[in-house]
Amino acid sequence: LPRVLDALDDRDLGHRSMTLVAVATIRAETESFLPVSEGLSRYNTSPNGHAFDLYDHRADLGNQGPPDGERFRGRGFVQLTGRANYPTFGTRLGLDLVSEPQLANEPDTPAALLAEFLKSRELRIKAALLPGNLREARRLVNGGAPGLERFAEAYTIGDALLPP
Repeated sequence: LPRVLDALDDRDLGHRSMTLVAVATIRAETESFLPVSEGLSRYNTSPNGHAFDLYDHRADLGNQGPPDGERFRGRGFVQLTGRANYPTFGTRLGLDLVSEPQLANEPDTPAALLAEFLKSRELRIKAALLPGNLREARRLVNGGAPGLERFAEAYTIGDALLPP
């Protein structure tokens, strides 16, 4: 948590709403303050395919074919995914995540990646939060609604516990 809070502060995101989004994202994506690599699932691997084959040709992720799906699978607190995101956010942190994608799970990197990712969507996330649209806030971070229940639960609990 201290690394996440420091990374948010470094990017002027340490205010209440974005702190809640960051913590709720971690809850939805990794279930703890331990960064993880995305595991195999029916959403990323076909029944008879190789690991992450459903990601290999995803143009929306910038993937260009095997082995991009597995190489650029989700990592960290925000589950950074895809050939397009690794160099974009790696460059912002001064890291070569294309050559060394596993760096996305190294001690300080996941917090910094989460903060950079949230910063890149800050205005849209805040706009979604104004009317209380947690589904849209989640979509802006994840691209969909997976983990929405855990995200909303963590956000709501944090909202009740943190002073205004």
